[in-house]
Amino acid sequence: MKKKNLIGIAFASPWMIGFLVFSAYPIVMSLYYSFTKFNILQSPQWIGLTNYQHMIHDPLFWRSLFNTFYITIFGVPLSIVLGIGAAVLLNQKVRGVGIFRTLMFLPTIVPPVAVAIVWMFILNPDYGLLNALLSFFHLPQPGWLADPGYSKASLLLMVLWQSGQIIVIMLAGLQDVPKSIYEAAEIDGASEWMKFRRITLPMLSPVIFFNVVIGAINFLQFFTQAFVVAPKALGSPAHSTLFYTTYIYQNAFQYMNMGYASAMAWGLLILTLVLTFVIFKIGKRSVFYGGD
Repeated sequence: MKKKNLIGIAFASPWMIGFLVFSAYPIVMSLYYSFTKFNILQSPQWIGLTNYQHMIHDPLFWRSLFNTFYITIFGVPLSIVLGIGAAVLLNQKVRGVGIFRTLMFLPTIVPPVAVAIVWMFILNPDYGLLNALLSFFHLPQPGWLADPGYSKASLLLMVLWQSGQIIVIMLAGLQDVPKSIYEAAEIDGASEWMKFRRITLPMLSPVIFFNVVIGAINFLQFFTQAFVVAPKALGSPAHSTLFYTTYIYQNAFQYMNMGYASAMAWGLLILTLVLTFVIFKIGKRSVFYGGD
């Protein structure tokens, strides 16, 4: 038995070593660095809670936190609504539905960097396709990424365009709802809206709950699109696209303030844990499980 255990450990050792070196060690060291003044080039100097105190008095920290909450509060519900709506349409028995499902999922496999670059051309205020379309219909043409009032909405468009994964999960949840429940409701004279409200949504609630949790965590770590659209001036225009993770990157690799960036990273971890805990508390009262 001891020999078998040693053989098992030997086979698992590459993963264990990789986890310790590339995950566990950086996590522990980032916690230590969060209590130090560290610019990578010099040895860290212990300063206690100074970095955490600086976060409270840093206006850009609060700005990045506001922008992150903004895109999370709007992004999560919109992605859920879009996912449910598209899944309901793709669940219909029509000819060629497989093609439509494929087309809806295709944007998901496109790298986010490529998506951001394409959307930068589409949303360009001077020669972009979207403003050209709005001009054709004599509608106002916003500055999109160049306008602080529309920049976050522009980034949200990029994210929602890649909602294929949510749509597929919602579609799987829809197909798991027993047909007999709908048949019983039809016999009782229920309308399509009543069936959707009283049957579809409650039966989908575990799937919706899963997507809310994952979506909230992902939006709190929103980075790629915001970085691509303004790589030389993160947060432009007027800090409207300065998100929590981009501000961490800015402090760590532009200002070389690794200690403050580490403190912000641990702040993000605490924020994510608190938000997830709140979502789980709410989910206990609103999620219906078939076995309940």
